[in-house]
Amino acid sequence: MSELETPPLVVTRYTARLAAVQALYQMDLVQTGVKTVIGEFAEHRFGHEVDGQHYSEADQAFFEDLLNGVVREQVGVDETVTAHLAEGWKLSRLDSILRAVLRAGVYELMHRPDVPVKVVINEYLDVANAFFDGGDEPSVVNGVLDKVARHARAREMGKGDGGKSA
Repeated sequence: MSELETPPLVVTRYTARLAAVQALYQMDLVQTGVKTVIGEFAEHRFGHEVDGQHYSEADQAFFEDLLNGVVREQVGVDETVTAHLAEGWKLSRLDSILRAVLRAGVYELMHRPDVPVKVVINEYLDVANAFFDGGDEPSVVNGVLDKVARHARAREMGKGDGGKSA
């Protein structure tokens, strides 16, 4: 892959992650099915203008994998998130957007070994910052994803960075 091809992939993957969090939030809030949400985003959001706002193109296959994967693996993902929250915290008590960010990030760490840990953590920190300006939520995302990565991807975390992540 040439350097010229990399930025579009980065942008479309970021857009897919951001949209996946929005879709998971929508599914959680109004109990919309995954197929319905995927169709809605493909037909009405990605690359379209809605109410004067232009939505970027997204890596559609990646978006679908994130949504289908979180739904398919939700029990394990939720158990993993819960196990890595601070003592006394419960997943059900978290803000719905924060819960969606954590679910998508944990799914990606556990089931997408093709995506480097640093990329996953940095991208979901960016997503969290997009939703929570100045709050503690990005720190929660960083802490939980870092802990999950140390368990789910211990070998990768130990390579080249002294076990530290971004």
